[in-house]
Amino acid sequence: MAWFMRVWIFLLLLLEEAAGGSISSSSSSRRCYKRVYSFGDSLADTGNTLYGSSTLPQASEIIPSLNLPYGETYFHHPTGRWSDGRLIIDFIAEQMGIPLVKPYLGIKSGKIKDWNPTMEGVNFAVGGATALDSSFFIDKGIFASNNYTLSVQLDWFMNLLPSLSNSSSGLKEILGSSLFLVGEIGGNDFNHPLKEHKSIKEIRKYVPLVINEISSAINKLIEVGAQTLVVPGNFPIGCNFKYLTMFQTSNKSEYDEAGCLKSLNKFAQYYNDMLYAELNRLRLLHPTTTIIYADYYNSALRLYRSPTQFGITEPISSACCPLTDVNNPTDLHCGSPGVIACVDPSQYIPWDGWHLTEAAYKLIAQGLFNGPFTNPKLDLSCVHNSEI
Repeated sequence: MAWFMRVWIFLLLLLEEAAGGSISSSSSSRRCYKRVYSFGDSLADTGNTLYGSSTLPQASEIIPSLNLPYGETYFHHPTGRWSDGRLIIDFIAEQMGIPLVKPYLGIKSGKIKDWNPTMEGVNFAVGGATALDSSFFIDKGIFASNNYTLSVQLDWFMNLLPSLSNSSSGLKEILGSSLFLVGEIGGNDFNHPLKEHKSIKEIRKYVPLVINEISSAINKLIEVGAQTLVVPGNFPIGCNFKYLTMFQTSNKSEYDEAGCLKSLNKFAQYYNDMLYAELNRLRLLHPTTTIIYADYYNSALRLYRSPTQFGITEPISSACCPLTDVNNPTDLHCGSPGVIACVDPSQYIPWDGWHLTEAAYKLIAQGLFNGPFTNPKLDLSCVHNSEI
């Protein structure tokens, strides 16, 4: 299987070269995006966790992000976001000059009453979501935190379509002038088994299944009228605070110069390569659609390699918000009563161990807007040109 995938990538690169580089490096459309429709997990969840858990008894005791210090930096109260403040999707909205994207479950429940269906997009991302159905993990004896999968989020979007416009031409205009953020999704499909110490060899077998789900969702979105889609890859998970704690070893050869675990970063790169190859295949099938790869991996990796260059003073082995030690578990974790975060989250990359600080997300977003970390270029300049 590995040799087949390498050959497939090689053939796609040959096709790209024969087409003059048009498959992966063509200029992004100058279309002015008026709204965002977002799908994903906790890296993009702007409140679906909050509204989805509102009927659960003692939800705030179960779900950390419903409590301070989550949200303390920008919002000054918890919003359901798994960070101290804004996420990458928030910075995308700010760069576009549109309101922060509201969560679908808040709109559906009627608790968000000021949503304008023709003027604003919707966020379907939910913390803990996977690309694959939870039954896939249950069959393998792996815990999955919920079943708000990519296909469920896509169903929510399809159910919402009639409320956007009562005419096909109106719907076409709305979707054609929207930016679709498809992910990051799939990370939890690997996080869940990794947390249970499944081998990377086994988890690599899940990669084609995850990518197939993402590809299927992209095709369905294009079928209903999506014209511009941004598809992020995975982060350098070998630099993740939690994994550095879980898989800590005295073998220095396991770490790179930034102190990240080589094996986990190699796996993330493998996944991103497979995803990128699939996006190139989809570009060939949909030549009039703009499919943008967002390189979260390298935009984040530069922070870990040169933190002081970006004003970060704390090491990646230190998280801003206290965590439960996996080797000495207690009831205390970030979001527990009485748990206090660091004084200045902007000096940290890790927030709670799994997620990053607002400062880190802002720097990663700046890399997407200003650096070489989207392909083709994510051009939002025709709408707004704010400095974030």
